[in-house]
Amino acid sequence: MNELIAKKYVKALTGAFDLASLENLAEVMDALADALKEPQIAKVINAPQVSKEKRAEILVAAIEQSGSKEVENFVRLLALKDRIALVGDIAEVLRKYIADQKKSYSGVVYSDSEVDEKVLGELGEGLGKKFDSTISLRFEKSDFDGIKVDVEDLGIEISFSKSRISNQIVEHILKAI
Repeated sequence: MNELIAKKYVKALTGAFDLASLENLAEVMDALADALKEPQIAKVINAPQVSKEKRAEILVAAIEQSGSKEVENFVRLLALKDRIALVGDIAEVLRKYIADQKKSYSGVVYSDSEVDEKVLGELGEGLGKKFDSTISLRFEKSDFDGIKVDVEDLGIEISFSKSRISNQIVEHILKAI
């Protein structure tokens, strides 16, 4: 539900801001979302004794370094409309929108063995050619027996399991005999 509301806000923002301004806004929203996850900050912001206007003042003061009155007004609007809980969702939807506009995505490679940076670069380059975009991959060690590539924003998940490949080879040899 929150994502649907966040998409409406982002749709309005995309009509009012250019891509560079949206990138600035995304950074501000990410930083604000991280700050709102802190227990002490969340306690103050969500306290029933704190008025909407005071919440707006606190949040605007926190993002003054953005240097954009439009960003400050947007955060003030969120506070006055009791939509502060949507900051993280708006930041995520905004990040996805910017990635789609730039055709630049990031993904994760999961494996139980180390994957070299060169291999990650080649995988990203190959996937990027296939999907006509720029894909950067990072490695994350996991207990997956093989290798799995996940680019969530593009909806791509590719996996090769060592045990599955071994089973298929055995089946193929048995069929040949």
